[in-house]
Amino acid sequence: QLQLVESGGGLVQPGGSLRLSCAASGFTLDTYRIDWFRKAPGKEREGVSCISRSGRITNYADSVKGRFTISRDNANAKNTVYLQMNNLKPEDTAVYYCAAVPVASLTGCSYYGMSHWGKGTLITVSS
Repeated sequence: QLQLVESGGGLVQPGGSLRLSCAASGFTLDTYRIDWFRKAPGKEREGVSCISRSGRITNYADSVKGRFTISRDNANAKNTVYLQMNNLKPEDTAVYYCAAVPVASLTGCSYYGMSHWGKGTLITVSS
């Protein structure tokens, strides 16, 4: 069974940091583009960040640029993608989802066409 499982969410104070992990089981991520999305209460789901198959191309929503960093570990069968989140703000409060889609391109990065989704992890930024 193909699964994506997010971890690392929780409660953090404004200005704090968290690192989310997205682990795959049942398949390897090295042929997949990986995205992070978030869904805040009362808001539409938005793409937060994406990373290409090779890991060389990344993209960030304007609201998180300079604060979030996406990375992937394709080596050593780690099969995990990370989202390092620094200087968190209350408006970052949301359920964060990782998503994957198999792609041929090593450098493509977008927020469309995802085929596999995790169940999400909640991040609450509050004092």
